[in-house]
Amino acid sequence: MRECFEIRSTDAGGRLGELTVPRADVTVETPALLPVINPNLDTISPRRLADEFGAEILITNSYIIHGTEDVREEALANGLHDVLDFPGAIMTDSGSFQLAEYGEIDVTTEEILEFQHAIGSDIGTPVDIPTPPDVSRERAEAELETTQERLEAAEAVDTGEMLVTAPVQGSTYPDLRERAGRHADATDLDVFPVGAVVPLMNDYRYDDVVDAVTAAKRGLGADAPVHLFGAGHPMMFALAAAMGCDLFDSAAYALYARDDRYLTVRGTRNLDDLAYFPCSCPVCASYSPTEIRELPDRKREEALAAHNLHVTFAEIRRIKQAIRAGTLLELVEQRARSHPTMLDGYRTLLDHAAELERTDPVSKGAFFYTSHESARRPEVLRHHRRLDRLSVPDSLLLTEGDAPRGDEFDASWRVEPPFGPFPRALSKSYPLTAEVPDRTDRAAIAAAADGVTRLVESNPDTEFTLAHRGWPATIRDRLPARVELVDLTGE
Repeated sequence: MRECFEIRSTDAGGRLGELTVPRADVTVETPALLPVINPNLDTISPRRLADEFGAEILITNSYIIHGTEDVREEALANGLHDVLDFPGAIMTDSGSFQLAEYGEIDVTTEEILEFQHAIGSDIGTPVDIPTPPDVSRERAEAELETTQERLEAAEAVDTGEMLVTAPVQGSTYPDLRERAGRHADATDLDVFPVGAVVPLMNDYRYDDVVDAVTAAKRGLGADAPVHLFGAGHPMMFALAAAMGCDLFDSAAYALYARDDRYLTVRGTRNLDDLAYFPCSCPVCASYSPTEIRELPDRKREEALAAHNLHVTFAEIRRIKQAIRAGTLLELVEQRARSHPTMLDGYRTLLDHAAELERTDPVSKGAFFYTSHESARRPEVLRHHRRLDRLSVPDSLLLTEGDAPRGDEFDASWRVEPPFGPFPRALSKSYPLTAEVPDRTDRAAIAAAADGVTRLVESNPDTEFTLAHRGWPATIRDRLPARVELVDLTGE
């Protein structure tokens, strides 16, 4: 187990955890947002981030500090915490972003880690190679090899109590991401950012982000704290948490404010398009859109940045509560309706339901069927797998109706979409207490049929009869031919 990270609660791939940052002498509750601070631009002060917004950790760029003489000298003399006036944990990036943008930087991994340690960073970052999406496999493999060499070099640097990250690269090749995760996990490093996904998010390729993160996590250990570099918009934080990401850094609050853009969890609006604020944060409760527009540029930017932060931190708290309550995937389903590509991302996440099922609690408060994607949730998959364990009689009625009064069958089980068949004695057990709409959709019926098929195929000597309420012919045709069918719709 990694001593710096402890998982307290899980839901799907999401987890509530505690990241102990010894150099700062703080413990950060995860999922956690790291607001990005540009040491040369102070839209919202770090002290205000802590006092007003509850930020426990932030991130700034050590490469910019290293290259800015007055800031560098002050940081070396007084320490980063004094320079920023921030009481929580401070993570520093290494210049890898600048490397990706401009093609070269003038520091090595060893030099920048020693510098990060010297200025008092609590979590340092080596110089990895952020390989962009869709490059050739040869380039991705070569740059991954360089990143791995630099992680090994980072292990040799004396960083004292400073935690050190091990970025996971591999472009858009899931097998390389998994290999990179496995290599990073084998190091003595502490925090594991999934890198070079910002271009994917900028292009709304959330399905590819999901594939990259889930592949990385297959290589990483269960106790590895995962950082999604450049997560950006709060609209996608719930999806990222459900993938198993614990830390998110974002400069969106400030960058969007600079362009008069107003954040909501469903997307971004231009200030000029708003007649009313759909929010009750302190900024929106104090100003109308017209009043914000009339503020001087600097004041308007600060007010919008503050609103954007309130929305962002509120979403992090909402995600934490959802994990605690066991409703994270229901929150993800709500957010997935914000944008078609978010829905692509959620559907891709459900392609990995077998991996999510491993950390999903076996019992929760309730299962709410809120979209046809709900039929693919880990709870449904788990129920289908457990059908193999159940003892069945020689003849069994599976029915959406009431139990028969006669003795034509040895037993009668219920059938409930999306789960399918189960003994009536389990009717009060999670997740079979699910709240499902009366107007059952095809996805739920198809999932129920898959459950029937699994039970039938696991018990070749049992005679099965399925009494259904008008299941479509295309779904009935998926059932094993030996299942006798009875349509209850004429009752």
